[in-house]
Amino acid sequence: MSNDPDTAKTSPLVRAWWKEAIVYQIYPSSFYDSNDDGIGDLNGICLKLDYLKNLGIDVLWLSPIYKSPQKDMGYDMYSDYRDIDQRYGTLDDCDRLVRGIHDRGLKLMMDLVVNHTSDEHEWFKESRSSRTNPKRSWYIWRPPKYDEQGNRRPPNNWRSVFQGSAWEWDENTQEYYLHLYVPGQPDLNWENSEVRNAVWDLMRFWLDRGIDGFRMDVINLISKVPGLPDAPIANPREEYQPAPMYYANGPRVHEYLKEMNKEVLSKYDRLVTVGEAPFTHDMRALAEYVLPDNHELNMIFQFELMDVDSSGKTRDNPLVPREWKLTEFKEVVNRWQTYLRGEGFWNSVYIQNHDQARAVSRFGNDSPRWRAASAKMLAMLEVAQTGTLYIYQGEEIGMENVPRSWPIEEYKDIATINYYNRIRDERIADGKGEDPDMSDVLNGIQKKARDHARTPMQWDGSKNAGFSNSVPWMRVNDDYLSWNVASQIDDNNSVLSFWKKLLRIRKRNDVLVYGDFELIDEPNENVFAFKRTLDSQIAIAVLNFTTKDVEFAIPKMADRSSTEQLRLLISNNKPELSESEILAGNTLRLGGYEGRIYVLGDAGTGGVHTVG
Repeated sequence: MSNDPDTAKTSPLVRAWWKEAIVYQIYPSSFYDSNDDGIGDLNGICLKLDYLKNLGIDVLWLSPIYKSPQKDMGYDMYSDYRDIDQRYGTLDDCDRLVRGIHDRGLKLMMDLVVNHTSDEHEWFKESRSSRTNPKRSWYIWRPPKYDEQGNRRPPNNWRSVFQGSAWEWDENTQEYYLHLYVPGQPDLNWENSEVRNAVWDLMRFWLDRGIDGFRMDVINLISKVPGLPDAPIANPREEYQPAPMYYANGPRVHEYLKEMNKEVLSKYDRLVTVGEAPFTHDMRALAEYVLPDNHELNMIFQFELMDVDSSGKTRDNPLVPREWKLTEFKEVVNRWQTYLRGEGFWNSVYIQNHDQARAVSRFGNDSPRWRAASAKMLAMLEVAQTGTLYIYQGEEIGMENVPRSWPIEEYKDIATINYYNRIRDERIADGKGEDPDMSDVLNGIQKKARDHARTPMQWDGSKNAGFSNSVPWMRVNDDYLSWNVASQIDDNNSVLSFWKKLLRIRKRNDVLVYGDFELIDEPNENVFAFKRTLDSQIAIAVLNFTTKDVEFAIPKMADRSSTEQLRLLISNNKPELSESEILAGNTLRLGGYEGRIYVLGDAGTGGVHTVG
């Protein structure tokens, strides 16, 4: 991916700094407000760099900070790609942040959203000004269709990701433009080489200012199927239908990314690139983006694990939760941990981000009794997997979903609001009254809405959780008085202290980064156990996903005479167990949400960790 010779090799065991890196995602609006306007900003991030360094972070990833109308929290990219939104600061503030990051030996990865722009971007203003404007073909325009009664209809039946038609009528030029997301996010036409060259230029602009890579938003959507055909009818009640089969992993997407690599990424040393790839679980299709011989990206974010508790396939109903089994969860992790290792496939390991509800509320147990234990157990699951590790802000202190008592008016996310309104309108149309019961919808929103990840960071127990002295742009979670950084930072038994310890362990044990992965007792619905092997080094993780005490037998290993040489590396809720304790026998008794990691042999790197 760069001039680094490591990236030219295909072995999964080839070391690279970005493989060993710990990445921390910051949602700038909600991280830290330095000027008391209620919105987090770049100078606020600067003030917390030492906190992040001490946590053990190597790379900061910032969600969008560019100038934007904020119709989708900055992902309505951008009104100006080369400037900072004033709510976050200035270009000088950004340069100061880059210097502060680099001075601490850290790196910066920025969000790149180039499937679409804002409708307030100068490119789109020109494009919609007339059908003959030179930038008309920079976006995807189509004439209307007409039904038998002569009514004007959109060019096809595609549904926007955020509900309704994916087409918006432009009265001035009498055509529709495509927007896979909100109407304020018109899709760029990547078939136009001028568009691609403009994207390459803006990437160079930021790389030349010193950033170290990009997270590329919905990058697998930049190529659409020619002809833009109607989607099959998935829901006969709805006029518009989901159509990812026609816009995800399109026919020219790899051509475009190879060109991106050739024109931009290969010209800079030591970059990190990760592409977001929603709406598909096809492993082979997703692997094509990152196999080293393809010269595209370092890794992708796939969403199969994030969809395990969603109704429908590939996030058809992301706000409608479903019960999931641990065996389903394990099966997904196992496949992505073992897939195409011989060809050099590399994972991105995460369990929450700005688009996902809080992990402790989804996959752990956020009751007072089990919250800390399950948050630590989930951290162990992440740290013990192969792949570049991503931590989302607040995950390190076990932040949870907002309470069910919050009304819909407290939610800010356009996806949640549009979904709520659509279901409400359907129920009114079905004769369920002008104020229909929406409690089931709110139950799902409380479990799955994106807003849960976007509440302000809880720094301390002071006003507004220490996030701001002004009213925050979004309400602070009600639990901030007892659940915050200040209350955990000096507590050796806290979730935060546990994360620090885990990250040190990962950096000292390359078997956790590069080792082979093998499930243990796959049918077990209570315990997630797996073995990692690298040469003579072995690590075994045993994680109880229940509130009950369970017994678990570690099988005899063919390559070792006995499990009695297994040394405890870390346990999350048995303080009486000390590090270096040798496993007695091969049967463990685990408490609720207890996790343990054992090692066999010399698992340490001896200073091999190469981030920097």
